[in-house]
Amino acid sequence: MINKDRISALEQLIQKYQKSYYDGEAEINDAEFDLLWDELKTLDPANPLFAKVGADNTDGFPKAKHLIPMGSQEKAANPAEFRAWAVKMGLGSGDGDSAAGSGLAFIVQYKLDGASLELQYEKGKLVRAITRGDGIIGDEITANARRMAGVLPALSVPFSGGVRGEVVMSHAVWQEKYTDKANCRNAANGLMRRKDGAGCEDLNLITYDAAAEGDDAYFKDENKKIEWLKKQGFEVTVTKEFSDPEEVIKYRADVAAMREKLPVDIDGLVVKDPRTDMTDLRRTRPERQIAFKFELETAFSILRSVEWSESGATYTPIGVVDPVRIAGTTVQRANLNNPQMIRSLGLMIGSAVSVVKRGEIIPKIEGLAPDGSLAAELLPAEKTEILFPKHCTSCNTELVDGGTRLYCPNPGCPKRLHHRLEKWVSVLDIRELGEKLILQLFDKGRVRQIADFYTLEAAELAGYERMGELSAAKVVRHIRTPRSLSLAAFVAGFDLEGVGETIMDKVAAAGFDTLEKLRSAPVEELAAVYGLGEITARTIAEGLVETAEEMDRVLSGGIISITPPLPPDAAPLRGMSFCFTGELVSMKRNEAEEKIKVLGASAKSSVVKELSYLVTNDPESGSGKNVKARKLGVAIISEEQFLSLLKDPGSVSVGV
Repeated sequence: MINKDRISALEQLIQKYQKSYYDGEAEINDAEFDLLWDELKTLDPANPLFAKVGADNTDGFPKAKHLIPMGSQEKAANPAEFRAWAVKMGLGSGDGDSAAGSGLAFIVQYKLDGASLELQYEKGKLVRAITRGDGIIGDEITANARRMAGVLPALSVPFSGGVRGEVVMSHAVWQEKYTDKANCRNAANGLMRRKDGAGCEDLNLITYDAAAEGDDAYFKDENKKIEWLKKQGFEVTVTKEFSDPEEVIKYRADVAAMREKLPVDIDGLVVKDPRTDMTDLRRTRPERQIAFKFELETAFSILRSVEWSESGATYTPIGVVDPVRIAGTTVQRANLNNPQMIRSLGLMIGSAVSVVKRGEIIPKIEGLAPDGSLAAELLPAEKTEILFPKHCTSCNTELVDGGTRLYCPNPGCPKRLHHRLEKWVSVLDIRELGEKLILQLFDKGRVRQIADFYTLEAAELAGYERMGELSAAKVVRHIRTPRSLSLAAFVAGFDLEGVGETIMDKVAAAGFDTLEKLRSAPVEELAAVYGLGEITARTIAEGLVETAEEMDRVLSGGIISITPPLPPDAAPLRGMSFCFTGELVSMKRNEAEEKIKVLGASAKSSVVKELSYLVTNDPESGSGKNVKARKLGVAIISEEQFLSLLKDPGSVSVGV
């Protein structure tokens, strides 16, 4: 069963940590972030976040465009994943095709743990230094970059193009001057974005890549590129050559064992095809290079108590353990997942436990620690039972222990109602209704159900904190904008436990494509829908009964409607698929996706071979999606053409 709440939570966490990373105050390390990313990819492979890179910065620096998109890398977390990538790329197979028959299959570099920077040169003169930003456009911090070690103001050749590197701070400098920052990377990120440039002299740029503007053949291969960087006087990340995947795996283990002794932080290796492929480098996520990350650390500790975190109607156990160091941070709180995990492991207060960082805000307790992992004298003489909460702290209703979930069953529970309001606003993407305003409206009793949003007046909102007349009028205008939602989006907005749009799309496709059909469907028929099962079916059926009055009230207001299903011969876009990139002018992206869905088409988050159209307001750009679309022969259309297609599906004739 797809856990829509978990997907939503992961989206919020990833965006939050991306922003803190690019603002220079990363709250978690790369390993933790990667696990969040990987978990979301497992739960929702088509999530729109995978088409985004970096974060938008609003710190006042001028914006500038990268010469080549500064995309993210694919990741291998263990040797098996790395071997699979090597086979997929045809590297290290011994077929004699590697690096022009030299036997060289892999270029392997330290993956520096700092802040990415692109230096742009025109005829050998440094003209711009641009941070990663969103991967396409970043902050121009040229003045600050000129103060850093390793940044060359001029080259010995009239080169026009970009040089890429990582801005790092050494352990020695951090220890001497910046221990108020969590780590070297946070310190480096903060200094490089200072408006006065103070402290940038404590930073160092270590390079790893270059590209000539307008000449994809300037660098013959990755080795020549590294040699050129060295010849110009740049410091280059440690680079090795290997012919076999097993050699790379062994090298990774050797580096991991000694990385604490290195002068700067690294968090893995970058493994590349020796042959330079500019088309691949322009992708949002290049395929012919991969980040081969270090293994996560495990620590052993003692469970001292259990606290219960409350989110909506759900209560999640959090273990408090003796402080341990994992991946460079001190850990004292660890997730215990759910009641069933506690019972299955036989956990008690005083148990010796294994703690691993697995991508949560806090680490996870993986299980009991192996015998002998902790000294006998550290173990408590007695262990005590873990007590579960019995009643909801918000409404005092007796909690239900469903094994994998401890929750409040009261449909009128204030926490549950508040969570539903936030979910509705999220599904409809009403950005003007922020969390703080929703909470104010809820606490004052003004909005307790979704339908209450549609009774708000600008005059009353103007009296709320930080609103004012103009802001209040804008909020009301956006709330009252008529919207026609698919049945899947409408039901998902009512926050039925674990039931999101993906599940409801399957239900609608199975023939339960109106609210009336859905309400009258027996549980056993819903359970027969592929991918659902009885538990989800029962959740849908019971949730529809619970929210029936509220749903009817929302629909009776006339602002929200459910788009009626089209018969097969009346769905003009049936079988087509669309991907949107960049900002739309006439509507939000989620609105555009809704429009195509009701006409029978599907929305994709990435460019794939079978895609019908890529919609962008910059069809000529060198973005990863545009490049891939042209390579695959996918039609690229503008927003104006997209709107024409909505009005008349046969009106648009485009090339690729």
